[in-house]
Amino acid sequence: MVHEFEGRTEKDAIDAAVKELRLERDGFDVEIIESEAGGIFRKGRVKIRVHTNEPGVPKEKTHEESGTRVASYKAPSGGIEQEPAEPLSVDDEAKLIEFTKRVIEGMGYSSEVAVLFREDRKLGLRIDSEHASIIIGKKGKNLDALQLLVNVYAGRLGREDIRVILDSENYRIRREEALVRLAYDTAEQVRRTRQSVLLEPMNPFERRIVHTTLNDIVDITTKSEGEGLYKQVRVHFRGRL
Repeated sequence: MVHEFEGRTEKDAIDAAVKELRLERDGFDVEIIESEAGGIFRKGRVKIRVHTNEPGVPKEKTHEESGTRVASYKAPSGGIEQEPAEPLSVDDEAKLIEFTKRVIEGMGYSSEVAVLFREDRKLGLRIDSEHASIIIGKKGKNLDALQLLVNVYAGRLGREDIRVILDSENYRIRREEALVRLAYDTAEQVRRTRQSVLLEPMNPFERRIVHTTLNDIVDITTKSEGEGLYKQVRVHFRGRL
């Protein structure tokens, strides 16, 4: 079930989602679909989309997979803290690492997989391979697909509460930095030409980076367009207030 909420800020919209759907603050993914910065005479507006299994039913220790870099919303300070998840056992970590290697071998490539980081409800795995560019794929789509499979397998191990994040050659960080630069460059182009620009199709996490990056620029607004997982962000000029 898809739910949409609005607020003056991203935090206000998420607060509304938590209150109405009775969800844990760190228990769902947030997709920003529209963002308008506020001005002297105009309130800001952020529109978000939340996916749940059933309306009004709290999700305990579950996480929707977006098929992308699986990054959950981090509750702002002062929010209701969630009990830490039970750490993954050494055996479960080993199974996840072995499963990742087996899938890559099924693709026809050799690799080494190791733990990149351990955080509450998150496990990062690093993939080292001479075929890293192929494993990552164009715009990270192969890596995203592989990550989705690994998270499905984690669910079969009974750890739906844990999100596995795969990376190779620091692709995730490099991609995020590239998207921030793209967002600012596009905003400058839109400001200069006064014409909107439609960016390339992106997964929910990537779109959220663009929305959030430009949210505080008063003469620029953003909106997601399209259907399916990979939508496009349109950057508009609205003028100074």
